Amino acid sequence: MSFKSNPLTHIVTASEMQQMDRETIESFGLPGRVLMENAGRGVIDVMVKTFPDICDQSIGIIAGRGNNGGDGFVIARYLSGMGASVSVYLFSERMAVKGDAAANLELMDALKVPVVEITDPASLSQHHTAMRHHQIWVDALLGTGLNAEVKGLFRAVIEFLNSLNRPIIAVDIPSGLNADTGMICGACIQAHTTVTFGFPKIGHVLFPGADVTGCLEIVDIGIPPHIVRGIRPRHHILTPEAITCAFPQRAPTSHKGTAGHVLVVGGSTGKAGAAAMSGLGALRSGAGLVTLAIPKSLNVIIQSQIPEIMTAPMDGRKEGLWDDSLCDGIREQLHGKKCLAIGPGMGASIETQKLVLEILRGVSIPVVLDADGLNCVSGQLEVLKRLKAPAILTPHPGEMSRLTGESVSDIQADRIGTARRFSRTHHVHLVLKGARTIIAHPDGTVYINLTANPGMATGGMGDVLTGVIAGLLAQGLGPEDASRVGVYLHGKAADALCQLQGPFGFLASEVAGALPGVIREMMGGRLK
Repeated sequence: MSFKSNPLTHIVTASEMQQMDRETIESFGLPGRVLMENAGRGVIDVMVKTFPDICDQSIGIIAGRGNNGGDGFVIARYLSGMGASVSVYLFSERMAVKGDAAANLELMDALKVPVVEITDPASLSQHHTAMRHHQIWVDALLGTGLNAEVKGLFRAVIEFLNSLNRPIIAVDIPSGLNADTGMICGACIQAHTTVTFGFPKIGHVLFPGADVTGCLEIVDIGIPPHIVRGIRPRHHILTPEAITCAFPQRAPTSHKGTAGHVLVVGGSTGKAGAAAMSGLGALRSGAGLVTLAIPKSLNVIIQSQIPEIMTAPMDGRKEGLWDDSLCDGIREQLHGKKCLAIGPGMGASIETQKLVLEILRGVSIPVVLDADGLNCVSGQLEVLKRLKAPAILTPHPGEMSRLTGESVSDIQADRIGTARRFSRTHHVHLVLKGARTIIAHPDGTVYINLTANPGMATGGMGDVLTGVIAGLLAQGLGPEDASRVGVYLHGKAADALCQLQGPFGFLASEVAGALPGVIREMMGGRLK
């Protein structure tokens, strides 16, 4: 999926959009038929822009009996008026079409647009030959209210249209896509372009929905801003403008002491690089100072990797490993620090779990908890509710599964719901990593990140993100801004490398190295 219009900050559920439509009609007084007209005309504008020779094409429209079908009837009327060859395939009996959709069906009839009623698979098969001749298709079959598996006749026509390999313009949402989760309901239209109304729907943005949406165009149909404000959508897309506004300002007199000091606790035998990647991420995001608390045996390795990072070697009961005897040493290192990042590469033995839980119970500065730090608190989640300072957790789906006890497949089927529930229940900020990373806050708001790419599927990427977020916290950003800015920058740096070097093969350390250039680009005119 790609946006061809500027993405709006709000992203809505099906029920939120329905409420906006209803209040626009009932309280604002804009008739539903006007909204339907605006929607259909908006689709026409996109079609003309996408296919400049559309009047020379044969166009087929599949329509249902509801408002989505009504939008299709408006589109057919405009196409006919432009002189295009258009046929409508109505997957319902005509008498079942009601309200505004029925009114537009009658207008279309007055123009003698061909309408073929298809009510069962046998009648669909009879029209396969004629349907194969259409060069462009419009999908106005099912709307955003779908939440059950597509079966029977609807599934048959969806699969048939996909098999034709013709461009399909989806009206509001590809038929068969769950608007709230992005999951495919059995079968789904593979759209060339989706024209949605008012705001993007969650299903357009989350995978696998993003794959079937194609290019996403957003059309204003006349929803008044005060109604949007009254609904107060809880989901948002991270936009460059919002990220830029959140960047920390630096005075000309700034020095390393004013840019914040991060403490990273991590690393173990065989996993020294994880802690180093987090430290590098913190420095590259602008932290003034970074100290790595690491097992003593790893000190030489770390210092030779990144000379700009300070180390605090820790000597536990077992060489290269963490245990609760190191609590006092870590507490001492916390003095003067602005943020604690704990977990990357530190292991999750019983002794390490005791250490992590004890540190979390006493820490009074913001915490980023990742990797083995997350594994250490699984089954001991009450510690999160007792934290004295804000916490940002950054699990991938596997770690989220261990935290919640839910299967990875269930988490992936409801990424937003899973992240929101955990964040609200445990009063933490949650970054659920993966394609379209979800950032959930304790107040119930959710942000979806559109940066990042498949080339990031390699070791160390999550460790760098941990450091980036920690570095932003140390510079004074609140946990909301730090989590959102960190995720966006991390993905954008990887996107820059994807463009420069290729779709994969770049390293986590290179993503960290690309951060200053991305920050410069984002800050733009704010640089003097």
